[in-house]
Amino acid sequence: MSLPRLVFATRNPGKVKEIADLLSGHFEVIGLDEIGCMEDIPETSDTIEGNAIQKAEYVKRHYGVDCFADDTGLEVDALGGAPGVYTARYGGPQKDAEANMTQLLGALEGRADRGAQFRTVIALTGAEGTRTFEGICRGNIAESRSGADGFGYDPVFKPAGEKRTFAEMPSHEKNAISHRGMAVRAMVSELRAHR
Repeated sequence: MSLPRLVFATRNPGKVKEIADLLSGHFEVIGLDEIGCMEDIPETSDTIEGNAIQKAEYVKRHYGVDCFADDTGLEVDALGGAPGVYTARYGGPQKDAEANMTQLLGALEGRADRGAQFRTVIALTGAEGTRTFEGICRGNIAESRSGADGFGYDPVFKPAGEKRTFAEMPSHEKNAISHRGMAVRAMVSELRAHR
């Protein structure tokens, strides 16, 4: 029996794998490349939720498939919630993870307050319209990079109660507590309830 397919509006293989692991046995998760979507999807909203909705509805409108899209922001207390909606391009328009972390660590140099949170919003399009799901993971920004797993800011983010960064944790441990994991589990509960 084949699993139902869910299109994830991303080209990031790390994100596709993370979500596929979370939905294993329930859905087959495919990315934008598999449906032939090669263009850059607009992300012009000034909110994380707005960007997720914009991406999911773009794919639904142009490709005719039900889809989910996420947007994640790293919100740092000492920076007034920045980088927030600009998380992916904090270090420049090239969306380079190393440049982003360098910018962040520089902005926090010498600061005692390193509290932060990752916030993910997932927008899901389907027969019932567009619904959103949110997950928040509190933690702190480390003094320096540590770990080789994960992606994005994972080497500098330590979730609350952890001595390790996300990049030092096996994916199953990260998924159990991560912002994206929380949002995905909320979405899965909703999908199962309507199957």
